[in-house]
Amino acid sequence: MLRPARALRLVAPVLAVLLAGACGTAVALAPTPDPGRAGTAAPSSSSTPSPSGSTPTPRSGATLQVVGLGDSVTSGYHCDCDDYVTGFAHLLAARDGIAVKATNDGEAGSTSNGLADELDGTDGDDRAEQHDVAKADVVVLTMGANDLEPALDAFRQGSCDASCSDPEVAQMQTDLGRVLDRVQTLEGGHARVLVTTYWNVFTDGDVARKAERSGYLAWSDTLTRQANQAIATVARQHGATLVDLYAPFKGDGSKDPTDLLADDGDHPDPAGTAVISKAVLAAYEARP
Repeated sequence: MLRPARALRLVAPVLAVLLAGACGTAVALAPTPDPGRAGTAAPSSSSTPSPSGSTPTPRSGATLQVVGLGDSVTSGYHCDCDDYVTGFAHLLAARDGIAVKATNDGEAGSTSNGLADELDGTDGDDRAEQHDVAKADVVVLTMGANDLEPALDAFRQGSCDASCSDPEVAQMQTDLGRVLDRVQTLEGGHARVLVTTYWNVFTDGDVARKAERSGYLAWSDTLTRQANQAIATVARQHGATLVDLYAPFKGDGSKDPTDLLADDGDHPDPAGTAVISKAVLAAYEARP
């Protein structure tokens, strides 16, 4: 299966990082190697998830391996900036004073079912992605929005009531469970796994107000909340850490996220991407 080239970035140990004005911008002020962070043994075959509050030990020398999986939000599509996985890696390097390598396997247009198949596939690209997950110390996943496209098509045709999207949400939950099952098998219970929600599974803000028919914003908000509940359920079932992106973008639902969105109204801009990186770090730091 073809996918864009994966982004590999090594973030040097830093004591301070500036993340303002453009996402993923790091300034190393005082590199300080940490020889005390030794690697650990290769992953076992156990599929038991790491405790959601645990902090993984780097397997590759003193370098922490962060792997991003998911859709165009993960890949940084339409941002013209570093993706949020790289931004998170910069922040984590600054916090812990270690080297962090970010590997981004996000793919625009990806679905939960498609990603689950890739993580179980046998071609070269699939094997490479599986290898990335197997060596990961931290896995961050944003997935599910593209699964719901049939509901959007039905809404635009005027035939999607409050429950029309239920089958798509239920299937998304099942397929996302398959993804996390495979992630757990591949990383062997060593990695910290974080799963994000969405502010909107489709377009939002000024772009949506201009482009979509009456009632769209309320409808898409309801669908997004349903999808986020399904994502939260799957994350909890698999011992993963949930990263809420709804509140940082929209508060209680009354906040306009336009200033955090690119000009397509669908993907985060540099400021929005920085918000996601910080939300991932905050969830990573939180303890149950």
